[in-house]
Amino acid sequence: MRVVVQSDSFDPGAEVNTFSAGHHEMGAIVTFSGLVRGDRGLAAMEIEHYPGMTERAITKIAEEARDRWSLGDVLVIHRYGRLTPGEVIMMVATAAPHRKDAFEAAEFLMDYLKSRAPFWKKETGPDGQAWVAAKDEDEAALTRW
Repeated sequence: MRVVVQSDSFDPGAEVNTFSAGHHEMGAIVTFSGLVRGDRGLAAMEIEHYPGMTERAITKIAEEARDRWSLGDVLVIHRYGRLTPGEVIMMVATAAPHRKDAFEAAEFLMDYLKSRAPFWKKETGPDGQAWVAAKDEDEAALTRW
């Protein structure tokens, strides 16, 4: 299991190849990469976090996913700092003996990262800067788990 919170960009394809290597006993690997959207005239997004606290919180939820869905491995990469539209902001990868577990665990991790991971986002757009508020649909997505 690997959890990384970093400012540097990364290559999702290279990360998938590294993650997949050596998992010959796994029947499924599911990956998801999130990009910064450029809709609504977004010029940039600033992501802040508390080093140490953020990694511990994500590691805890990744361990829960690993145990709950009998995963062979988990990867979570999330960036912080100033990001512009089109940049990769995060990635989740899960490996499991069967696809259902890999898909469900990846969705669980995504729902957690979207609503509960300790990141704070500020958008810069045509009307200036504003902190991103939590969305009801993101919170509601957690209720299924």
